[in-house]
Amino acid sequence: MMEHETHSPANRTAALYVVATPLGNLGDITLRALDALRGVDAVACEDTRHTRHLLDYYQIRTPVFSLHQHNEASTAQKLLTLLAEGKSVALVSDAGTPGVSDPGARSVAAVRSAGYPVIPLPGANAAIAALSVAGLADPHFLFAGFLPPKSSARRQQIEALRMVSAALVFYEAPHRILDTIADLAELLEPQRTLVVARELTKLFEQIAAMPLADAPDWFAADANRQRGEFVLLVSAPPAPQELPADALRILRLLLAELPLKLAAKLAAEISGEHKNALYRQALAWKDQKL
Repeated sequence: MMEHETHSPANRTAALYVVATPLGNLGDITLRALDALRGVDAVACEDTRHTRHLLDYYQIRTPVFSLHQHNEASTAQKLLTLLAEGKSVALVSDAGTPGVSDPGARSVAAVRSAGYPVIPLPGANAAIAALSVAGLADPHFLFAGFLPPKSSARRQQIEALRMVSAALVFYEAPHRILDTIADLAELLEPQRTLVVARELTKLFEQIAAMPLADAPDWFAADANRQRGEFVLLVSAPPAPQELPADALRILRLLLAELPLKLAAKLAAEISGEHKNALYRQALAWKDQKL
């Protein structure tokens, strides 16, 4: 038996197959995924028109039904009904891997709780594809997905991620890209590297790397750079540098009277040192209870 036939619907019934589909280029689908899409009794998908286009391209006639973020809680019951009838179902999203910043997690949990097998069919994933061409040397990464759409919540989350010792990976939509880039450039160290991966595997694919401080101007220079679906990768925080004694003295004095964040901000304005470096030092002192 060929390897790609293992765990196919022909060999096992009443199972949910979680199938990764192409990001854009329809050639980026695995042989095993095609076997599953042909062999299951139904395909649950975000947009039936989008998935029907993929299936028609490969002359697959399997019935489809809608399962998206707004109906997933109720549609999970339809999955369970099909499985109870001994049928197999494939779960796909519009692009990439279901359940990764896409619908699917609730359905998988419901199917697994009901005792049915859930079988992953790996393939395209935008975050991993972008990381593979980013050229970042960081040994670790943190997938943050989509940041909150509202400014205050987005900035709060970026602040919470600032100290993570890993490359940060975000997804972003075109109508929020400028606001997100502005917040990243303001709140994170300017010397960090930003890699923009836009429209991966599609006709207008673009991958560009730059210092984070240069990113707002790069996007503003060409309106086309603001279009499409984005993966944003930000390198890990730079290694801490020793702060001058005067800056440390000012920071200590301010910390005795002010909240940590405000003390770091004022210490930066007085000393001329970078606010983030002073903030990190204040956090370190707090952890050490000095």
